Amino acid sequence: MTTYQKIVLASRPQGQVTPDNFRLETADVPPLQDGQVLVHNHYLSLDPYMRGRMSDAKSYAPPQALGDTMVGGTVGIVVESRHPDFAPGEAVLGSLGWAEMGVADGVQLHKIDAAKAPMQAYLGVLGMTGVTAWYGLTQIMQPKAGDTVVVSAASGAVGGIVGQLAKQRGCRAVGIAGGPDKCRYVVEELGFDACIDYKAGNLFDDLKAATPNGIDSVFENVGGEILDASLAQMNPHGRIALCGLIAGYSGALPPLKNVRVLLTMRVKLEGFIVFEHLDCWPQALQELGAQLAAGKLIYRESVAQGLVSAPQAFIGLLQGKNLGKQLVKLV
Repeated sequence: MTTYQKIVLASRPQGQVTPDNFRLETADVPPLQDGQVLVHNHYLSLDPYMRGRMSDAKSYAPPQALGDTMVGGTVGIVVESRHPDFAPGEAVLGSLGWAEMGVADGVQLHKIDAAKAPMQAYLGVLGMTGVTAWYGLTQIMQPKAGDTVVVSAASGAVGGIVGQLAKQRGCRAVGIAGGPDKCRYVVEELGFDACIDYKAGNLFDDLKAATPNGIDSVFENVGGEILDASLAQMNPHGRIALCGLIAGYSGALPPLKNVRVLLTMRVKLEGFIVFEHLDCWPQALQELGAQLAAGKLIYRESVAQGLVSAPQAFIGLLQGKNLGKQLVKLV
C-alpha cells in the first residue's frame, strides 16, 4: 500500500457540525525515520470533545488546525517499525486521527493485548472512556454506599460505565437519557435503578420522583436543563463531576436557573480533563480490566463502517443517535 485516505478539517462549524466541515484526502505513505512506527488503523474513536477542537475558541487544548487530519484515538496493527520497542504485527493504541494509516513515535503508542479483550475495547471501557468514568466517580463524586448518584447521558459510553461502577459501590444509580429505548437499555442491561427520559417533557418532576432522598452526587455530561434538574435535587455537600457540556457544543448553553443551589447546599462542582490525571490511569485500568474479565462491566458499541462514514457518525454522536461507544471500523 503506497497511499491511504484521511479526513481533514476543511472549515470551522458555525453552530451545528455539517459534512462540509470535513474533506476526504488521499496521502502518500511516508518513508519512516529512525524511531518511527507505521500503523494500519483498524478502529477510530469518535468523542464529543472533538467538537470543541473544531472551534478556535480558547480551551484546555489548542484548536484543530484547518487542513490537518482530524484528531482522534485509534487502535491498529504495526505495519513497519524503525523503533526498537515495536515490531510488525503488534496491536497498538494511539492518537493517529481520522486516517487509515499513521506514523507515530514510541511516545505516542501503547501496546495492547488483543487476546484479553477486543482491540476496540481499548478505545472504550479499557481506555480513555473507562478512565474518565472511573476518575469522575471515584476522585470527585466519592460515593458512599446508600448514596444517590445521577448520571446524564447515561446510555453513552462514559455514562454507562459510571452507573455500573456506582452500583458496585452500593449506590442508587439514576440515569438521564433521551427516549424510551435508551432508558430501557440503561435499566435492563446496565442495571441502573431508574432512568429519566428527558424527551418525555417532565424532566424535573420525573427526576424528583426518582430521587426521593435527594441527590448526593452527579456525573454531568450534558449541562443546560439536564444539569438544572439535578441541581434542584442536590443534598447538602453534594458533589458534581463536570465531564462535558454537550448541550452547548454547537451554540450557547441555556442559563442555569438553580445555580443558587451551589451556595445554599454547599455543592462542590469540579470540571476535569482525564489526561491531566495520568497518575490515576494504572489504578483505574486495573479495576476496569478486572471488572470486565469478571463479566461485571457491560458496554455497547455503535460502529460505522469505513472512514468515509466518520463525519456523519460524528454528527449523529453530537445529536445523541449513538448507543454506547461510537466507533468507526476502518478495516
